Amino acid sequence: MKDLVLACDLGTGGLKGAVVAPDGRLLASAIRGYQTLYPGDGLHEQRPADWWQALIAVTREMLAAGVDPGDIRAISLSGHSLGCIPVDGAGRLLQEAVPIWSDGRAQSQTRDFFRRFDEDTWYMRTGNGFPAPLYTLFKILWLRENRPEVFARTVRILGTKDYLNFLMTGRMATDPSYASGSGAYDLARGRYDPEILAAAGIPPDLLPEIVPSASVVGGLGADAAASLGLPQGVAVIAGGVDNSCMALGAQTFSDGDIFSSMGSSSWLTISASRPILDPKVRSYAFAHLVPGQFISATSIFSSGTTMDWVRGLLSGDSDHAAMEALAAAAPAGAHGLVMVPTLGGGTSLEGGAEVRGGYLGLSLQHDRADMLRAAYEGVAMGLRVALDELRRMTRVGPSLIAVGGGAKSAFWRQIFADILDIDVVKTSVDQEAATLGAAAVAFRALDVWPDFQPIRAIHRPVSTHSPQEGNRQTYATGLDAYRAAALQQRELAPALEAYRRAAP
Repeated sequence: MKDLVLACDLGTGGLKGAVVAPDGRLLASAIRGYQTLYPGDGLHEQRPADWWQALIAVTREMLAAGVDPGDIRAISLSGHSLGCIPVDGAGRLLQEAVPIWSDGRAQSQTRDFFRRFDEDTWYMRTGNGFPAPLYTLFKILWLRENRPEVFARTVRILGTKDYLNFLMTGRMATDPSYASGSGAYDLARGRYDPEILAAAGIPPDLLPEIVPSASVVGGLGADAAASLGLPQGVAVIAGGVDNSCMALGAQTFSDGDIFSSMGSSSWLTISASRPILDPKVRSYAFAHLVPGQFISATSIFSSGTTMDWVRGLLSGDSDHAAMEALAAAAPAGAHGLVMVPTLGGGTSLEGGAEVRGGYLGLSLQHDRADMLRAAYEGVAMGLRVALDELRRMTRVGPSLIAVGGGAKSAFWRQIFADILDIDVVKTSVDQEAATLGAAAVAFRALDVWPDFQPIRAIHRPVSTHSPQEGNRQTYATGLDAYRAAALQQRELAPALEAYRRAAP
């Protein structure tokens, strides 16, 4: 029998599965998408039944590719965060569709809570730096107020991957990384916070027990085993929240390790032995899968989404390679053109949900190449602002691992290196960081690995982009202009919001 792990990343857009060997080789992989529902303003929902069917489909597809079911020793899941899945005492779903992490329905419940509990105290205790209504605690308060008949039958609120773990084992539990996104978890003490729960009027046992990430929740039950096509009794690992799994898989688990995820939104995540928090910056923190470590992150909300908009507007049907070639025709600095990329709103650091983006310094000299290059540079400059805040608060290492869709681009990785003033490293793990992180906790739970250091050997450098001296002064001057432009957009946000409301 081989020590193979079935590792799955339950993401917002779909479930990605991989069969991973102890040396990091991916022996099979598969993906299944599912739908996000938008039944009303601010409501973002998915059906947990779709997650389960995706897990079944992915597992069976990989087994059909030649993986021996008897070689699978464990199943380990990474799950998208801030879930709110009400179940009764038997674990039955009480709602067909449930809010996902991006659901912002709990605005009034959040305001009411912060009349009773100081918001900065809550943030510094929990590390929850996303907009507060997104966190599970406030979704629970919305449920209690707006669906009292459901809340009355609710015995437990589960997270995304924890609900699937329950279907596989019959046990309701979570891990510290997922619990730390509940809105009620004390990062320093590693437990649910009794003061926060009391202020919310939520009984502690409504939330699941917390077990170590690298621990066995239970064995695969008979019904689940039959559905998945696996032997009964396969170990089901507690796993972790997607942010922490991706950090571990991107070899970000010692003090100063840092990675960048370049996707629809982009963020910089650092590992440290304490949460890196600041009430102004609102960096967000989660407990790491690695005991004694925390991941803390700053981000920009609109990076890949902004680039998609720019490509559609300026390049039409051109593919990403054609867009890059056109942008590369412009010099570093895009002839003095600055783009603030907050087209879809921003983080607290960027100015919040109302802020919008813009091109600053446009002249008759500029062409499409300049506008495209300024967009690439604008995303990198937004992240540089975020990185400087991390550098102010903690030690940052000399290089970062780049993952996510944007990391595929050598052109963009060089821009990141030049503007962030850091070595940008692409490795063989590439897009599989979250599944590798989920597999790693399984190997540790099974004692196949003595610690997490084997991850370092799995990462084989593919390329390293270092800052180019010739661009350093150009971008230093550009950063001054970018900061001024971003501040201007923040100050304009209320007036522009009023203008949008007034427009027919």
